[in-house]
Amino acid sequence: MLDQKLQTLIVVAEERNFTRAAEKLNLTQPAVSHQIKELEIEFGTQIFIRRKGDVILTPSGELILGYAKRWQAMEQKLRQEIKDFEQRKVNLKVGITHTAESNLTTEIVSQFLNNHKEISITMITDKTAKLIEMVENYQLDFAIVDQRINNKLNYHQLDTDYLVCVLNNDSPLVNKQIVTLEELKKERLILRLPSSSTRIQFDASLETIGESITNFNVVLEADNIATIKELVRKNIGVSILAKSACINDARRNKLTILPIENLSLVRKTYLVYPKDFFYHDYIHELSKIYRQISQEREE
Repeated sequence: MLDQKLQTLIVVAEERNFTRAAEKLNLTQPAVSHQIKELEIEFGTQIFIRRKGDVILTPSGELILGYAKRWQAMEQKLRQEIKDFEQRKVNLKVGITHTAESNLTTEIVSQFLNNHKEISITMITDKTAKLIEMVENYQLDFAIVDQRINNKLNYHQLDTDYLVCVLNNDSPLVNKQIVTLEELKKERLILRLPSSSTRIQFDASLETIGESITNFNVVLEADNIATIKELVRKNIGVSILAKSACINDARRNKLTILPIENLSLVRKTYLVYPKDFFYHDYIHELSKIYRQISQEREE
C-alpha cells in the first residue's frame, strides 16, 4: 500500500497549499506539515519551498513526486489486475494520439475485442509526450504514438506514415501531381495546434529548407482532426495532416490528398509499452491486425 506520507505529498502538490490538502485528506494542517517534514528527513532533501498561501516543489520534490505518482498508479493497477484475474477479466488502458484516433485504430480495437471477449478497453486520447509519460508512470498499459521520446520503454513499430496536403475536391490544385511550397503560400492554411506532433514535424521540415511557418497564411489552428477535415470540405482552406488520418476520405472521394514538394514528412507509428508489460501476446496480435487491415486498405 502506498505510504501515507507519499499520498499526502501528492495531494499537497496538487493543491499547492497545506491547509487545502489537510481538508482534502481529512487531516489537521500540522499533521500534513509533519508528514512532509518526515519525508524531507527520510530523503535528505527539501521537497517544498513554502510561500505565503502557496508552496512549490523543489527539483528534488518534482523527482520524488514523479515516483510517488508512479507507485500510486502501480498499486491501483495491481489491485485492478487482481480483481480482473479473479473475475477472469482483463481491462487494458490504451492511449492514442488525435491522429491515431482518425486512422485505423477503431477497426483494430474492434477486431481485437471481437477476438477477446474477456477484455475491456479504456481509451485515452492525448498528445504523444503526455501519453508516453503516462505509459512510463503505469497509468496506461500501452499507447499508439508517432515519436520515440525516451529509451525507458519498448517501441514496436507499426507503420510508416507521411504528412500530405489535404484539399477540397474543387481546388485548382487537385489536378497536380504534387503541391509546391509557393502554391501553399497562396492558400489559406488550416493547421493542427503548434504543440501537436503533426505541426511540430511540418514546422521543423520548413526550417530545414530555410522556410518558416510565418511565411504562410495560417487562418485557423485546431486540435480536432475531424473538424479540420470538415473545414477543408467546406473549402475554407487546405491543411497538412497525416496520410493515415485522411486516406479513407480520399478513397471515398470526400477529399484530395497530395504530397508536398521538397519536404521530408515521413513519420513512424509505434506501439509503446513498459519493458515489464505482462501481456506481450497482445502487442504482437495488435501489430498483426494493424498490418492486415493496412494491407486490405491498400488493395
